[in-house]
Amino acid sequence: MSNAGSGGFLNHKFQDGASLYAAYMPFLKDGGVFIATHRQFNMGDEVFLALSFLDDPQKFGVTGKVVWLTPRGAQTGKPAGAGFQFVEDEQNVKQHIEQLLTGTLSSARPTHTL
Repeated sequence: MSNAGSGGFLNHKFQDGASLYAAYMPFLKDGGVFIATHRQFNMGDEVFLALSFLDDPQKFGVTGKVVWLTPRGAQTGKPAGAGFQFVEDEQNVKQHIEQLLTGTLSSARPTHTL
């Protein structure tokens, strides 16, 4: 789960490649990520995301717009949380994620969204 701050801020670290693969939303224009959280959001909310990946100490700050919601107790068994589309031209974040996921993006494994 994420550490949620107040006022539209989420800090999240993707611990490993499997969790990043399950969270990445490559089908969104400019990319996006799903973050498991019990914090309540509404569609269209804009949230500042502080993202870090695997063992990389670098953090990426990006604004995300809520485009996906999975409620607590969803019948699909997927974790509760929100999917955020990167709303600024954040190609560096998208490229960084895709570089980390090289060779797995075309996998048929299920994700937290589709």
